[in-house]
Amino acid sequence: QKAAQKLKPVVPIKFYISSRTDTGVHALCNSAHLDIQRAPGKPAFNEKQLVYGLNYHLKPEPIRILNAYRVTSSFHARFSALSRTYVYRLLMGCAHYSEIPVFERDLCWAPAGGYLNVPAMQDAAQFLLGTHDFSTFRSLNSETPFQSPIRTILQAEIQPSSGFLSHHYEHRGLEFWELKFRSRSFLYRQVRRMVGALVAVGQGKLTPHHIKELLAIQDSRAFPLNAMAPPSGLFLKSVEY
Repeated sequence: QKAAQKLKPVVPIKFYISSRTDTGVHALCNSAHLDIQRAPGKPAFNEKQLVYGLNYHLKPEPIRILNAYRVTSSFHARFSALSRTYVYRLLMGCAHYSEIPVFERDLCWAPAGGYLNVPAMQDAAQFLLGTHDFSTFRSLNSETPFQSPIRTILQAEIQPSSGFLSHHYEHRGLEFWELKFRSRSFLYRQVRRMVGALVAVGQGKLTPHHIKELLAIQDSRAFPLNAMAPPSGLFLKSVEY
């Protein structure tokens, strides 16, 4: 918003972002919309000018504008979204947090106890697919009373992945895995709770069927204590329109 303000618009700029993420969560790609009005006689910015201009003023910040598109006045970054895709990065094979590669610090979660039972996690993830009341899988916040807990999970997949420069330390036996979730929208901390529950299945603390039972209970207090995944491994991958 400050960077856009430096482009000297006549009316103060307001950014409308598609998805707000928790502190510590990353975004590989987020989207926002803004209205920018220039002084009379000055032509409207074209897409390329806007990208370069904003990035120039964003230099010191860990954020970059990748693309700009002209949209209709009815478009809204948050409410026009058809779906959002999140990726959660897990690291297996670490007996202690000090074994996490330094370049991966704060970019993944290495659950205690080393390796996880991935096939059991994949079975459990199937119970999350489709339309359910996700009350058990949301943290309570000020918006809770006004939000329906019904959500539709379009995709819930667990696949092997790679780490940054991981081919240089293959001998260490570390494994990276990605959990991918897609839905039109998610509840507060829903993805982190789903990941935490799936990891508990991978650790043998829960069975895949427990996931179905947690959904049926429809009560956030029924969620296993301290099972929520930390924010560091979560990435908003894309917003689809």
